[in-house]
Amino acid sequence: MTAPLLRDVTLRDGLQLTGKMLDTERKVDIVRRLLAAGVPALEIGSMARPDLVPPMANSLDLIAALTPDELAKCWVWVATPRHVEKAAAAGARNFQYCFSVSDAHNRANIGRDTEASVAAMPDAIRLAREAGGEIQLCLATAFTCPFDGRVDPVRVLAIANDPRTEGAVDIVLADTLGQAHPGQVSALVSAVREGTPPRRIVFHGHDTWGMGVANTLAAVAAGAGMVDGALGGLGGCPFAPGASGNTAAEDILFATRPDWFTPETLASLVGLTEELLAELGEPNRSRTAEGARSKAAAFEWVVPGD
Repeated sequence: MTAPLLRDVTLRDGLQLTGKMLDTERKVDIVRRLLAAGVPALEIGSMARPDLVPPMANSLDLIAALTPDELAKCWVWVATPRHVEKAAAAGARNFQYCFSVSDAHNRANIGRDTEASVAAMPDAIRLAREAGGEIQLCLATAFTCPFDGRVDPVRVLAIANDPRTEGAVDIVLADTLGQAHPGQVSALVSAVREGTPPRRIVFHGHDTWGMGVANTLAAVAAGAGMVDGALGGLGGCPFAPGASGNTAAEDILFATRPDWFTPETLASLVGLTEELLAELGEPNRSRTAEGARSKAAAFEWVVPGD
């Protein structure tokens, strides 16, 4: 199995439910430390309304503080053409245009039905291209909805094949609630790979039911080329009752072993995770980070104590 690209989503999905804020300088530091460690892609912020998702309030400031080379590896969550316009003006070039497959969650999360989001996507694609950037089609609740239950895969495929979504470089399949199992993930990724326009498939998983790493590996085996994770399993959706943290980035890396991931890299990520979670008052849900602090000193991946 070829190791997929990891996108660390700590600074967007990871921070959404936290009660404490990170200032722009701290976010810049986290971006630079993750990139220095070798993490190939990051999701750094959101254009969501700051009164509804306060930890995202300084996303434009963060974008403006990063260099073009750094921003080339960074993605920003958007839900409207106006979001693309604002993020592009600050310097963003990679846009994740997100809406929910289920109408009920899209209304709760974005304030409109799914059809309205699809209808607006051509304008979002045009604005991203005019800015010299790329845009992803991100489908939240691709497996289950907190209000309507199971989501029909036919609905996912219909959106993926809708002419109005053409122009997206990737399609993100999000297990927003972490309720999917590996068989479902494999089936949907395979169906999208075989039955929709060719583009990279991204899997975004949550570990609510303990299937985060298993689902990620199933997605990769079925053809996903990028997977999302957050430091320490931080995160969750404020508009999805029952959702908990993202699949831990450390756990994904330990399972997939990309070439750039070494024991030294793990040690740097574990240190950053522990700093950040202590600052936020959040628990560490990464089993790899926990294992790295064990006393099994003969194992090369164990991080020596201070």
